[in-house]
Amino acid sequence: MSKLQTLWYTRCPVPTPLGIAARLDWVREEFARDGIDVRTLQDESDPILRDSHFDHTLANSFRQGGNIPAIWARSTGRKTRVLGLSWTDEAQLIFTRPGSKVRTIGDLKGKRLGVVTNPHSKIDFWQATTLRAYSAALKLEGLSEADVKLVELPRADNPLPGGGARGWPRTDPLNLLEIKALLQGDVDVIFHKGSRGLEATQAIGAHVIYDVGKHPDPKVRINNGSPRTLTVDADLVDSHPDIAVRLVKLVLQAGQWAAKNHDAAIKYVAQETGSTEGAVRLGYGDDVGSHLSTDLEESSVEALDDFKNFLLKWGFLADDFDVRAWIDSAPLARAKKELAERGKEATSLLSAVRV
Repeated sequence: MSKLQTLWYTRCPVPTPLGIAARLDWVREEFARDGIDVRTLQDESDPILRDSHFDHTLANSFRQGGNIPAIWARSTGRKTRVLGLSWTDEAQLIFTRPGSKVRTIGDLKGKRLGVVTNPHSKIDFWQATTLRAYSAALKLEGLSEADVKLVELPRADNPLPGGGARGWPRTDPLNLLEIKALLQGDVDVIFHKGSRGLEATQAIGAHVIYDVGKHPDPKVRINNGSPRTLTVDADLVDSHPDIAVRLVKLVLQAGQWAAKNHDAAIKYVAQETGSTEGAVRLGYGDDVGSHLSTDLEESSVEALDDFKNFLLKWGFLADDFDVRAWIDSAPLARAKKELAERGKEATSLLSAVRV
């Protein structure tokens, strides 16, 4: 087996334990002693490399973030595996401009719902995210997409993932394509999510019609970020299983660290998302640090399968595939076992010292 020379990773500008681990510099430190060069796509300028954030073509790479690119890449035949799932609820905001007569979900019937699209992207994750939120909200009132007019708002550019050492760049909400369309009266309603979505509503004094992210039923909240996927290219798991386990352990430990360091976790999430700490608290909750665990709970697996079926129905995927066959639970099981054994050893040593 050849020695691994370079290890790549990437994460989305959202709350993820991998993002926390990156901010703590744990990923680089973990593999430095092995002489492995750890590089993050967010710090690369080559668009071909950065595109792997979406299509997962880069060898020896892993990713934690929104599930749409991961699902899409698998549907095109990319040999990847899901090693874990995280579920951090976020604001999923459907809102309108100040003074609008549209006040409730029921009022959406016959209205123009803006859908930002990216014609230049291999996978239009924002379009899919928006459609899912609209669909979920409309169903709550017995409505469907046939009862509204979906208005596409095409982006002129193709934004690439950022958020490395420099942090995700902040954007003036008033410059957002959908905000301009709403204020100009081109659409009646728009969608945005997370802390940046809340910043957008505050910037214009918008009326939030509904926050899908606050619905009590997690099945309604399923979207690109719920659950988020931890994926890796299959060859890395097969050729370097120990590396895969160590990666999973880092993610698990970062989630545990965040749960014990709430204020610091919010600070790092703000850096990851390019938002203020106040917006992070509103968009993801004061206790966001307690919701950065990674597992393979049955409810999350079912949610991932449900969302895959939604993407297939709406034509976002090239082919169908078996979500359960995509999951490799062995690295997570081994990582949990090794961490548990390490914890027992530490407890035994502490007891011996006290004696």
